[in-house]
Amino acid sequence: MLIASIAIVVGIALLVWSADKFVDGASGIAKNFQVPPLVIGLTIVSLCTSLPEMLVSLLAAMDGNNNLGIGNAIGSNIANIGLVLGLTALIAPLAVQSKLLRREFPVLFAIMLLALGLMWDGELSRLDGVILVIGLILLVYWLFRLGVSERDERLEAEFAEVVPQGFDMAISVKWLVIGLVVLLLSSRLVVWGAVEIATMLGVSDLVIGLTIVAIGTSLPELVASIASVLKNETGLAIGNVIGSNMFNILAVISMPALVSPGQFDEAILSRDMPVMFVFTIALLLMGYGCKRKGGISRIEGGLLFVGFIAYLYTLYIQA
Repeated sequence: MLIASIAIVVGIALLVWSADKFVDGASGIAKNFQVPPLVIGLTIVSLCTSLPEMLVSLLAAMDGNNNLGIGNAIGSNIANIGLVLGLTALIAPLAVQSKLLRREFPVLFAIMLLALGLMWDGELSRLDGVILVIGLILLVYWLFRLGVSERDERLEAEFAEVVPQGFDMAISVKWLVIGLVVLLLSSRLVVWGAVEIATMLGVSDLVIGLTIVAIGTSLPELVASIASVLKNETGLAIGNVIGSNMFNILAVISMPALVSPGQFDEAILSRDMPVMFVFTIALLLMGYGCKRKGGISRIEGGLLFVGFIAYLYTLYIQA
């Protein structure tokens, strides 16, 4: 148990560090190719922040454990809203002042409905995985076109702060490779430790994926969001979470579908996906604003965080 716990702690710490370096490398390469900061932020940064979840899900699926991968994706989406945005809003209220973010809200909801429709029969097939990958490609293309055609000076300025400065192509490639290698190794550590702890405690891999692994792989979003609000870049915090949640569904859930298709735990449909929808609907209502400017106040952030703790407690009681 001690060795497995150490493996998870070390693996998650390395995941956070390597994901940050991978994002720096990928963003630096894009910048050297003269890609606009808004495009980098909407596509590369959002996709790369979901890379820890993708690799953990892929490695778990290769071991024949699709519940851990699916639980990681859904649990990360819940943690991104309840934990990441909840805690971040407690530090400083978050405002949604960008038209681009408002456009992304309904797309996120549509992607969730697509995943629910594909998973409604209680299993994920390779065809479901292919559909999710096609959706991922279309999403990246849409975000790319949006970043090229739209002019959102506030959001573009915030993304410009994220893109590393002074990275030539050699330095960018170096950090991209180092980040990817450490991501792979740390993901393997996390998966091994999670399965070992689940076996020792007698709980399902799904619960471990929804809790320990999901929270751990959401730490890059938490660090990025807190750093954003400390720099008064509140739109970036919400934008990171929306983008990450879209990619989590399409890119992360497609991994077990393609590599280890088959049935999954029925609790995913009866318990976890409804919770994900509730948190997302709450975020939508806050983002659009009801007779006020859209955003998340400190009180609303507190409610999101309390809701997340209540969800974790429910998992604990049931386990």
